[in-house]
Order: sequence, then structure tokens, then C-alpha cells
Amino acid sequence: MEAELADLKEQVSFLRKELSRVSDEAEVVDMYADHPDTYVEFLGSRYRGKEGVKRLYNGRFQNTFVNGRNGPVRGFLLDHIMMQDIVDVDPTGTHAWCRMRALMQAGTHQSVRETHPRGHVQWWEGGLYENEYIKENGVWKLFRYRYFPFWHAEHEKGWSLTKENYIPWPTRTYPEDPLGPDEIIEQKMLWPDTRVVPFHYPHPVTGKQIKDDDLRAPHFGKDASTSEPPLTLSLPEGQSRRGAGSTWISEGSVRVLPDLVDKV
Repeated sequence: MEAELADLKEQVSFLRKELSRVSDEAEVVDMYADHPDTYVEFLGSRYRGKEGVKRLYNGRFQNTFVNGRNGPVRGFLLDHIMMQDIVDVDPTGTHAWCRMRALMQAGTHQSVRETHPRGHVQWWEGGLYENEYIKENGVWKLFRYRYFPFWHAEHEKGWSLTKENYIPWPTRTYPEDPLGPDEIIEQKMLWPDTRVVPFHYPHPVTGKQIKDDDLRAPHFGKDASTSEPPLTLSLPEGQSRRGAGSTWISEGSVRVLPDLVDKV
């Protein structure tokens, strides 16, 4: 059993690396599950189902960065380093969680400043993922993909001078916006917001869930109650977890918070 679990973790880890490799190509959509509950949560919005995912990757990203190409364009960099991944696979071997960090270097080379719509620009970005994966017909696929961008920084000035709301939030949904999300959500965060993205697992030593107030980020010297509410990993309306409240133990400890257990 331990050998099988290790193999499943390796498979999920490989999937997240493959996503990093092809995240700006059209085929990335095929790496998402066909399940109707599939979604991407990104910048205060959700893109639901395969069609929503397609609008985000093949529409917004592909059109904006590479003019619709299924591949790179000369002089544009969007390099994601994905690291510190923690993978947990449930006892059924068909549902998994992965928490990982991303460090991004992005921008354009000065030689394409006149031909690329972004002109001459370069920036850094740091973020965190809390993703879920399911196995469909024996193949691991992305299921619920949540990306929380922690900070952005212009290369020359650094992160301390980054303007607030560096990336504009979506304000219109599909079909009003042909490339827009399916829904706008209240949950938003961008630097200098430093709330902690909730963990899908309990504290590895105490076994306790991190308190909501400890996930919040009040101003220095202020009470947590004065700050933005804690972020959550809650599901959109109409979705549920059949295994919620169940506990399963792997490698001698609880690996996923009971409220987040998807299968029993």
C-alpha cells in the first residue's frame, strides 16, 4: 500500500510539472477533467467546465501573450518555477490535493518593443496553488485549480513600490465578455494583501487546523477582526463534497482536513 501511495504521489507531481511546461499552449485544456465541476479560480473569478478553461487559456492567455499561437513568440518570457509541492492522495487513489508555490519571471525583450502589444516590460510574480486532481478513465487530470497571486513587482523598482491592484480584476462575465469568467467571486487578494492561503491539510505536528484569525492579515498592531476575512477553499454554489466530515489517515497522520474530503 505504501508503495502504491508513493507511486500515485509521483504521478500527481508529474502532472503538475507537465502543466507548468505546457501552461501557455492550447493542449493544456486537455489536461483538465471532463467532470462538470471542473474549474479554474483566478483573480477573483472562476472559469467553470472545460469551456470556461478553454476561454481562459486559449482565449485570454493565448490571445494576449502569443497572438493566438499554439506555442511561443520570439522575445516574450513567461517562465513559471513551480516548487515546494505537497501532494496528498486519498485512499481511493482517484482524488488528490497539491499545494505548491510559483515564482514567475515574465516580460519582453527590448528588441520586440515595437511589435509585441505589451511593448517593453518585465516583472516578477509570486503565488500559491491549492489544487485538486481526479483520475478519469485511469488518467490523472486537473480538477479544481486555484491560483492565488501573492505579489507582483516591476523588475526595476521591486515589490515595495508595486501599485495596489497591479492586475485589474475582471468586472464582466461570459458572454458579456467573450473571454470572461463564468462568475465573479468576492474572494480576491493581491499585494500588499498578505493573508495566508488556507492549507488543505492540518498542522503536520499538532494535527490541528490553522485558526481562521491566523490566516488573516491586519495592519501592524491591529486586531485580526479589523482585517479582510480569511480566504477559503470553499466550493462554488451547486458543488459539494460527498466525503465531508470523514477522516482518513495515511502515513500515520491525517492528510486532508475532514471538511475537504471529497470521497469516502
